[in-house]
Amino acid sequence: MDTWSKRIMLIVTGFFWFSMYTYVPTLGPYAKQLGASYDMVGLIIGSYGFTQLILRIPMGVISDAWGSRKTFVIGGILVAALSGMGMWLVPTVGALLLFRALAGAAASTWVDYTVLYASYFPGSEAPKAIGFINAVNNLGQVAAMLAGGYVAQSMGMEAPFILSAVFGGIGIILSLFVQDKRLKPKKVNTLVLQEALHDKNLLRLSALAVILQIVTYVTVFGFLPMAALVLGASSFELGLLTTITMVPSIFSSAMSGSFFRKHFGERATLVAGMFIMSATCAVIPFISSLELLYFSQALGGFGRGLVFPLLMGLSIKNFATDKRSTAMGVFQAIYGLGMFGGPVLAGVLSSNFGLAAGFLVTGIIGLTGTCLAGWRWYLPLTNENTSNTVN
Repeated sequence: MDTWSKRIMLIVTGFFWFSMYTYVPTLGPYAKQLGASYDMVGLIIGSYGFTQLILRIPMGVISDAWGSRKTFVIGGILVAALSGMGMWLVPTVGALLLFRALAGAAASTWVDYTVLYASYFPGSEAPKAIGFINAVNNLGQVAAMLAGGYVAQSMGMEAPFILSAVFGGIGIILSLFVQDKRLKPKKVNTLVLQEALHDKNLLRLSALAVILQIVTYVTVFGFLPMAALVLGASSFELGLLTTITMVPSIFSSAMSGSFFRKHFGERATLVAGMFIMSATCAVIPFISSLELLYFSQALGGFGRGLVFPLLMGLSIKNFATDKRSTAMGVFQAIYGLGMFGGPVLAGVLSSNFGLAAGFLVTGIIGLTGTCLAGWRWYLPLTNENTSNTVN
């Protein structure tokens, strides 16, 4: 596949994630401003993962059957733009819940973004391709949250929703130029889904991804802004905080499937990344300044970037090209449990025992995942020798 096709796909990916994350730094505080309790804030944040839990497997199966990924790429960014517009037009707690859930429907098409981009590369380079597109994913989110925090500070907390709709609209136009790598259409084959659902390695990788998403959606995309508000952060500083957590993950995502995997091996990379992000979650209640919070969460972002693209690449590496959307759909649907359950659990804990309890319990969950990643019986990997790469 030519360089232009790869570039336009990455550009559209950046706009896609920008549209969905402009308002993330201020979503929780905005919901509180509208009268939401911590429980409801957790539900609003978690609704994003709930719709992905429901939709990602059907989308993967249908995409494999249709043989076209581009349709879902265009549809995903269209729904992302509509979600941002809806939150702006209807400023109520109920609307935030509904339209953030709609953003989760848009995010469900990430299955096709990743699989389409990976199809531009040889099958053995799947982890490398996933690392690249995840780096752009993170870059889009970073730019979105920094811009969103700035416009919220200068124009009000509703402004990031407008920004989301505008950039989503630009992305829709650009997505029309994406190069599809069409496969021959076929009937929906539930046997492929059954194969994926019975693949022990895929399920074990997915379980680790659940834990990763619990930590991520309790902290950077969930209750971390609440902790920053306690330390006196402004709207812009909320955006800056989430940006600082994402910037290191851009670099670690790009290097995870190549440099770190090659020089340290898959297991060591997974264990190190999960330990870093779990530890930096658990220490949040003990931090007394914004500067220390910035530093700790930058470390956490680096750890998260090491883990996520590697898990994604490994999840589809052993599946044939025409089965990868289904496998990725299963992987991403399962980790939706963490995106939904993590914020809901943290919301309940925070309402009853304070914010500290949510972060501490989440950190313990993350450290449990670290132990599982290091357990050879639980996660047998083909690349145990750090001098070799998976072919």
